[in-house]
Amino acid sequence: MKVLVMIKSDGVDEAAAKPNDEMFAVMNAYNEQLVNAGIMLGGEGLKPSSEGAKVVFATSGETSVVDGPFTEAKEIVAGYWIWQVSSLDEATEWAKRCPSTPGIRSVLEIRPFFEMADFEQVLSPETIAKEQDLIARAEAQQNA
Repeated sequence: MKVLVMIKSDGVDEAAAKPNDEMFAVMNAYNEQLVNAGIMLGGEGLKPSSEGAKVVFATSGETSVVDGPFTEAKEIVAGYWIWQVSSLDEATEWAKRCPSTPGIRSVLEIRPFFEMADFEQVLSPETIAKEQDLIARAEAQQNA
């Protein structure tokens, strides 16, 4: 099972939560455990929301762009991992080992990826084949 683990912080002053050597050392040790266990497929920290944007699709059909920072956001996604685990329980156990920053309330949200087998009852074999082809082409481009 492949899962996305989002690192969220709520009510955080993003400018005050800048990375430092100590934070990197602790997180690198945790990441090394994930890599050594064969779980971590990828992951990175994200720049502050002040350097990002949101594209909003309204129910009226209008599309707008909102530049950061996202001061109205209750939770800011600070980073993510992609893990390959045997179950949601295994992902939860690994997430509980994650180091946290004192004084900052953080949440790790774990979300399984859909797999093509999840769609076999609702999609035609042709649609599934086209999707698998797109995935293969995207992977080939990344490896080129």
